[in-house]
Amino acid sequence: MPHALAENVAHFARALRVAGLPVGPGTVLDAIAALEAAGIGSREDFYWTLHAVFVGKHEHSALFRDAFEIFWKRRHLMEKLLQLLMPVAHVPQAKPDPASLRLQEAFFRNTEATPVERPEVEVDARFTISDVEVLQAKDFAQMTAAEIAEAQRRVAALVLPDDAVPTRRFAPDPRGERIDLRRTLRRSIGEGGAIIDLARRGPKEKHPPLVVLCDISGSMSQYTRVMLHFIHALMERRRHVHAFVFGTRLTNITRALKARDPDEALAAAATTVQDWSGGTRIAPSLHAFNKLWSRRVLSGGAVVLLVTDGLEREAGGDLAREADRLHRSCRRLVWLNPLLRYDGFEARAQGIRTLLPHVDEFRTIHNIAAVADLVAALDARRPDRAHDPRRWLKAA
Repeated sequence: MPHALAENVAHFARALRVAGLPVGPGTVLDAIAALEAAGIGSREDFYWTLHAVFVGKHEHSALFRDAFEIFWKRRHLMEKLLQLLMPVAHVPQAKPDPASLRLQEAFFRNTEATPVERPEVEVDARFTISDVEVLQAKDFAQMTAAEIAEAQRRVAALVLPDDAVPTRRFAPDPRGERIDLRRTLRRSIGEGGAIIDLARRGPKEKHPPLVVLCDISGSMSQYTRVMLHFIHALMERRRHVHAFVFGTRLTNITRALKARDPDEALAAAATTVQDWSGGTRIAPSLHAFNKLWSRRVLSGGAVVLLVTDGLEREAGGDLAREADRLHRSCRRLVWLNPLLRYDGFEARAQGIRTLLPHVDEFRTIHNIAAVADLVAALDARRPDRAHDPRRWLKAA
């Protein structure tokens, strides 16, 4: 194989790795060997040869296709350049695909600008606050796009607690108190019956299901987007995690968030939801959840996270009845309200006063530090009394 082509394949593999594909040095050597074995024929053969080596999952096919079209230029490039010089009508552009943005950063991250001599400046930062501390306490609604992206990465990297709880079932345990007669006899038969090695079993533990109900109204959209990144990270580490969003209606986005790539998962969720940044109808949404989904997802002592500001237009008996039914159906109901970020917050709104008697904890969710506190609170063996909603009821 020509040396220049091998270097281009290696550079293409590095760009794929930066864009998010799991490509290593061994994969590059396999790609070069595959091209030598298959031969360099048509462009289509060249594409599928590299595709067979670099793409190992179905969700990576679209990203590889876009990267291939950017790196290995198409034919008729001169005609396309001439078309760019011709006057055309301005058409509103669609929202760029997040995967395409990552590809552009991957291919053009090493582009060097003209060097400019700058005067050397010495800064004494001994008594200043670091950027990490500022980002930890900064409100999501006040962050720039770059800060939101960094906050999403930090939220996704949070370490979850070990909140496994014992169940009635038993699992193999070498230190268990009970003797597993079936496994003991099976071992004895396998060894000819000469030696009997007692097999034991102990209580089985499992993580309780986690159900998240997120408000996607206009006042909650910025907080909900960061929360969806947190839910996506939870789904990668646990099995029983269910996500629902509600504005004027309830939508189940659990299947959409199970995509490996976080950008593709949120794009699929946004496509599924039809009432994003609209109004808020908490009572009908809770009624739909209690009627259609509570028996499916709340079994096994589930923990429910209700993410909303509680500003309901039709707060009354229906909201209290549905919130009470939801509270009695789960093990813990944690209300996450970004309005708690204000020091002078008071439970004066009717919807907030209606929901408070039916929740176990009342927390804020406006920055990274609040999300980290929530992660620690998910540990079932560490009940937190500092966020008791009754003190807000007494103040009201």
